Amino acid sequence: MNATVLNAINQQINSEFEAAHTYLAMAAFCDQQKFLGAAKWLRLQSDEERAHAMKLFDFVLARDGKVVLKSIDQPQSDFDSLATVFEEAVKNEQRVTGQINNLYELCFQEKAFAEMTELQWFLTEQVEEEKTAREIVFKFQMVKSDPSGLLDLDRELGSRAAVPTSSPQALR
Repeated sequence: MNATVLNAINQQINSEFEAAHTYLAMAAFCDQQKFLGAAKWLRLQSDEERAHAMKLFDFVLARDGKVVLKSIDQPQSDFDSLATVFEEAVKNEQRVTGQINNLYELCFQEKAFAEMTELQWFLTEQVEEEKTAREIVFKFQMVKSDPSGLLDLDRELGSRAAVPTSSPQALR
């Protein structure tokens, strides 16, 4: 595997783990505020981000590359409101989308075609991730601080089901 591409993929692996860590901190905040539905949604989002990291992790290993994990900074743990948590989630997803786009462009420039193929899934996934986060923020804007609206939205967020993830390495 091209060393430049390998380094960039390792950066993305670490970024995905950082996103998982960030969502977990958001879940803790929501749980402390007794918005248990939002906490569940964010825990599942954290799991999904970890699965994204592991997808790239397994890809690097399958290509006989070396995975390099780095320290993760402490994420933000206090927020002004439940709505603010999800506004930050949108920003997080937009940041990750930019990273994936840059990584894809690098792979194109380096003619790393197997890596480009692997990243196709991430490009599609990020469209869905941003769309979902924006829809949640819109719903918060609609209900504002209406207690019954917030409770309904929290209940809706809590109905999220885990998306099964599978990895060739997980089957070992």
